[in-house]
Amino acid sequence: MQPSEEIKSRLDIVDVIREYMQLKQAGGSWRGLCPFHNEKTPSFMVSPDKQIWHCFGCGKGGDIFAFVKEIEGIEFREALRLLAPKAGVELKKADPEISTKRNRLLDLLDLSKKYYHYVLTDTKVGVRARSYLEERKINEKTAKEWRVGFSPDSWNDLIKFLKQRGFAESEIFAAGMSIKKEGKNEYYNRFRGRIMFPINDLNGNVAAFSARVLPEKDDGKTGKYINSPQSEIYNKSEILFGLDKAKLAVKKHDLAVLVEGQMDVITAHQYGYKNVIAASGTALTSAQIRLIKRYTNNIALAFDMDKAGEMAVERGMKVALEAEMNIKVIELPQGKDPDECIKNDPGVWEKSVEDAKPMLEYFLDKLTAKFDLKKVENKRQVARAFLSVLADVKNKIEQDYWLKTLGQKLDVNEIYLREALAHALGNSRPAPRGQTANTAASAAVLAKHAEKKSREECLSELLLVFILKFPELAGYAADHVFLDEVFGQVNKNVYNKLLIYYNNISSDLIQSNYVLKEFYANFRSWLETEKNLVLLAYCDKLALIGDRDYDGTDSEAAKIELIKIMHNLRKSSLLARMKDIGRTVGELEKSGRTEEARHLLGEMRAISSEIKSIDN
Repeated sequence: MQPSEEIKSRLDIVDVIREYMQLKQAGGSWRGLCPFHNEKTPSFMVSPDKQIWHCFGCGKGGDIFAFVKEIEGIEFREALRLLAPKAGVELKKADPEISTKRNRLLDLLDLSKKYYHYVLTDTKVGVRARSYLEERKINEKTAKEWRVGFSPDSWNDLIKFLKQRGFAESEIFAAGMSIKKEGKNEYYNRFRGRIMFPINDLNGNVAAFSARVLPEKDDGKTGKYINSPQSEIYNKSEILFGLDKAKLAVKKHDLAVLVEGQMDVITAHQYGYKNVIAASGTALTSAQIRLIKRYTNNIALAFDMDKAGEMAVERGMKVALEAEMNIKVIELPQGKDPDECIKNDPGVWEKSVEDAKPMLEYFLDKLTAKFDLKKVENKRQVARAFLSVLADVKNKIEQDYWLKTLGQKLDVNEIYLREALAHALGNSRPAPRGQTANTAASAAVLAKHAEKKSREECLSELLLVFILKFPELAGYAADHVFLDEVFGQVNKNVYNKLLIYYNNISSDLIQSNYVLKEFYANFRSWLETEKNLVLLAYCDKLALIGDRDYDGTDSEAAKIELIKIMHNLRKSSLLARMKDIGRTVGELEKSGRTEEARHLLGEMRAISSEIKSIDN
């Protein structure tokens, strides 16, 4: 029997699908809201008898492998690898079905996890790290469950270990576990002398690591935490730390509690609060929201309420409102983080979670606390800020409640606030594409290279030109431009490669003049290993455009141009989404599906609001 057939015979499709979404029994079948398109009425059906699924809304369907491939965005071989352990099926290493580059990297990271955990638990090198975990009240059982480890203060121990087990230096580098030495074809360990926390994907595969320096080694220069770079298997905006262990508890409690750090999550789970997870960084992304939405519509944020934490809450609010999530904010006693709060008094933590404020209430309280509301201009400022967020709320009853609350807070007639809200919604239509501003330099390059290309593709090409010409701006671009905001497949491919390469360069080398001068030469050498001649030729062209058109441009001027390009790309991406929604709304209205059409119109308003914020 083939491994795929054996897996299908051992697993129940209903059990597998319920790990990703909520299903309710309907006679002999199971139904749920389709995870592949927006809908209000369940049209997604699973047949346990036939072991198949089908959505009568979007038309997608198939067997257990088809579902996992679709929802995980992976190929059949990866789905095979993912499902085999659940079915108790052993896949032979020689099996061509699993001999992919991705699987090699997953194997490498899994082996690294085991190595680090062994160093922590069974060697003299790990004594101080064990002592630190004891000081943080992390017991042996918890350390084993989370496979916490320790990386020795060595330049090459992990590299040697992995090479002895058949992995090439190029694979170790691609997995983010090593850094290339400056000007040499040699590598050294990325992580040295740090507590290692494996970051798992939703299925428990190690995708990356977060590494914490021991307190006595923290010189304030290298960073308390160092994380794996973006790679072929790790995208930090699409992973939530601990969700692989928390997903069932999140579904059971119908609540996901989101904290900032790995220690917060691990402590919470040790004390029995299993529905706690963390983002990689503080800002929630739409991809992370979609992951959480598989298990619950309710989120409670427990962030440190410094300036960065407050900004993260505000960004998370917009993303959550767009996804129609119920989001609250947990306010802990002054100066405490979840880790400290839970250890000192679990009862205080439980009460704080129970008393979490609705996001809009928290936001309004923060706004009104900043201003003297006796002054008319301050009332206007608070109303403008709050109404811009309220415009994203789709539920009219909830919108009505907050309009009345705002009126009471500001001592302003509710009628005027309703007029202001209607005006905000009415004026949120995006400007025509032709009205967006470009610099003279940008326009000149677009004119030269616009033949047979859309404006957005030319802007995307220009983005790449700036990164290759001014590599010191690569980090800024990586933090602000999402892959789906880059137009044209070849441009997407180059941008993704640039992100992977840039994030694999040591942070202390980024500022080196040598690295900046040799950036393209080294990037090109790295690309050559993939033998993609078309991509290589395209990158050469972009690099030459940069030399030709921007020779003599300084870094500050280049950054200003880059920001304008970034804004235009984001706006174009949002406009394209609006156009797609408008087309879908028309089709839905023709077929009488008015509820779904209303839902999409709400999404259009949210996008319009975001476009308006870009223009401002």
